[in-house]
Formats: sequence, C-alpha cells, structure tokens
Amino acid sequence: MTALISVRVRPRGHQKEQFAALAMFLPAAVLIVTFLVIPIALTFILAFTNTRLISPEPGRFIGLENFANLFTDQTFWAALRNTLIFTIVVVPVQSALALLVAVLVNSKVRGTTFFRTVYFLPVVTSIVVVSMLWLFLYQKNGLINVLLAKVGIAGPDWLGDPHWALFAIIVMSIWQAMGFHMIIWLAGLQTIPGDLYEAAALDGATRWQQFVHVTWPGLRATRTFILITITIAAFGLFAQINVMTQGGPLDATTTLVFEAVRTGFQQQQTGYASAISLVFFVLVLIVTLIQTFLTRDKEARR
Repeated sequence: MTALISVRVRPRGHQKEQFAALAMFLPAAVLIVTFLVIPIALTFILAFTNTRLISPEPGRFIGLENFANLFTDQTFWAALRNTLIFTIVVVPVQSALALLVAVLVNSKVRGTTFFRTVYFLPVVTSIVVVSMLWLFLYQKNGLINVLLAKVGIAGPDWLGDPHWALFAIIVMSIWQAMGFHMIIWLAGLQTIPGDLYEAAALDGATRWQQFVHVTWPGLRATRTFILITITIAAFGLFAQINVMTQGGPLDATTTLVFEAVRTGFQQQQTGYASAISLVFFVLVLIVTLIQTFLTRDKEARR
C-alpha cells in the first residue's frame, strides 16, 4: 500500500520540479534571446546589406560588398593593427603585474588588507572617471610632464602625438584593470595548500624554485581564466578611446570596437558597421578557441 502511494505521489512531485525548473529558466532564456541571440543574428544579416541608421530607403542585400570595401579601408587596417598591438602588450604585462602584486599581498606581512583595497580601488571606479582623470594627467602641462621636467626630461604630448598616444592608453588600461586580476590571482594562490610550501622549504627550495614548482602549477586553472578574460577585455577596448582620443591622432588609437560604433552611429552606416562587428566576432572567437586549446588540462589530452 505504501509503495502504491509513493508511485502515485512521485509523478506529481516530478511535475512540480519540472514546472519550477521551467519557471526559473524562462527569465534567463528570454534575456539571452533578447540581448544575445537576436543582436548576433541581426548583425549577421545586416553585414550583407547597405542598411543605414536613418534613411528613407530600406536596406537591400549587397552580398560581400561591405567586406570588399572593408579590406581596402585604411582606417579598418589601422583599427585592426591597434587592437592587436594593444592585446599583445596588455595581456602578458597586465597578468604578470597582477600576479606579482597578488604574491606580495598574499605574503604574511602587516597591512595586506590596506594594499588589497588600494590596488582594487581603480576597478570599482568608473572607467569614464578614470579616463577623464588620466586625460588631465596626460596633458602637455599635466602632472606627468611636470614630474618628468623635475628630472630633466621633456615629456611629449602624450595623447596628441601619434607615436605616443596608443602607449599612453596601454599604460592607463593596465593600471586600471590590474587590481581586478590581482584579486583573481589572490584567490588562486589561497587554494594552494601550505603543506606544499613547507615540504619544498624542508627540501631546501628557494623562493623562486617554490614559485616555479609549487605556485605556478597550482595556478593552472586560474591563469587560463585570467588569460581568456584579459584577452576578451583587451579586444573590446572602447571607453578609454571614446573619452580620451576619439580614435586620434591620425587613427593612432582607433580600435575595431570604436570604429564599429563610430561607423554605425556617427556615420550611420549600419550595414558596414555590422561587417566590422562580424570580423571582430570571428577574430575573438578564433583567439579564444586557440587559447582554450593551448591551455587545456593536460589530463584531458590523454
């Protein structure tokens, strides 16, 4: 009798669980479809049309014309070159500095909480505010050039000189986001058992040998995560450019995302901007897949 009741009750409970799961899944599904699937699908469609943002004439299908124009556009190549340079410099430098700071903060010295707060402070500050602050610092008579003048160095016009503008954006971006990755490195460091360091110390390992043979292998999952997040963030560089240089001077700081936004909204060439966005999407996808392949777990290769 008891078994019969349990058989009858189980389907109702199972239906309730299914209904609850569906109710929790639906809001997320609606948001994903509205803000992810539909925009990506529209980008794919518009990239093959001559649609303009505000135009009395409806857009028409033009095939690969946008892509043909894209690959003869010098501004596009400048944007691609700047994006790649920014990514190639920022990813290793920012992750290495963040790891160095995390190791120092993780050591058992007084005041580590204070230093964690100080290093994380730029992350919680709006990127627009940070960009405006550095805009003043980078002026010809700004604080940086004043300090350089005190040691006999004549500072350049950081954001007005094509040779220095991208470098200035790189320095500011590394400083702004370093604290976020420092926290992630720190979380990874604290998952490494202290026994391993004690055993390595008993074997006579130096600090550098402990880092190479204990710390670095223990951070395998963390460094994969950081590598991918920094790369994607570097490819999406936009806010600093929009606030500080508007892509200038002479397209020295134009990036793919900035060029897509400028083309789509300022020049109102929605179809052409969609083609740039599609190239950007494919580029990020390829780099992410390569990184995932190169940093995959060695156990999974067997």
